[in-house]
Amino acid sequence: MQALSDEINCNVDDIVSIVLNRRDTQPSCLGASEHAICMVALFDNEEVGSGSIQGAGAPTMFQAMRGIISCLAEKYVGEVSADMAHGVHPNFMDKHEEYHRPEMQKGLVIKHNANQRYATSGVTSFLFQEKGKIHNLPTQEFVVRNNMGCGLTIGPIQASGAGICTVDCGIAQLSMPSVREICGKEDIDIAHKYFKAFYQTFSSIYRKLIVDS
Repeated sequence: MQALSDEINCNVDDIVSIVLNRRDTQPSCLGASEHAICMVALFDNEEVGSGSIQGAGAPTMFQAMRGIISCLAEKYVGEVSADMAHGVHPNFMDKHEEYHRPEMQKGLVIKHNANQRYATSGVTSFLFQEKGKIHNLPTQEFVVRNNMGCGLTIGPIQASGAGICTVDCGIAQLSMPSVREICGKEDIDIAHKYFKAFYQTFSSIYRKLIVDS
């Protein structure tokens, strides 16, 4: 507080309220290649519904994406909603379906939900898994038990608001969202490689895809 008061030339007692935000000190740059425009969007307030000016439900992102898409000659557009996934706990294995028990250190988890609590579709799941095969990266799949509740990510908010095919994924984690969450360190590296592969190969894979309607 003293450093702030010195900066704005006032007394500490004169500061009645404060909001601190982190800011990237690096200058912005173009993030496009010959065949694709690559973007990363980071939102606040996801845990309370994303309905804020800086949340995923705000119109800013939708307007930006519609403007960008309208300028593209080839509209191979895809989005990754990257959150965490509920890993299976050895003491509570019955909380998961028998064949949908994500484990830590076993790869990125693609999340499915028929009620659209996750935005993954058959097409986006295939595209994401295909990237894993090409780059030799492990993948797991998760479907919540049908007699248990399912959390909501920003995936459906973005998919429905911007009209973009989306996959919901994340690394397996225990104790979400407690004060001390647990995940596997190898999964962090796998997730980084997966997201990098998404930027590198999504458009080329999408061009080859034929969906039987």
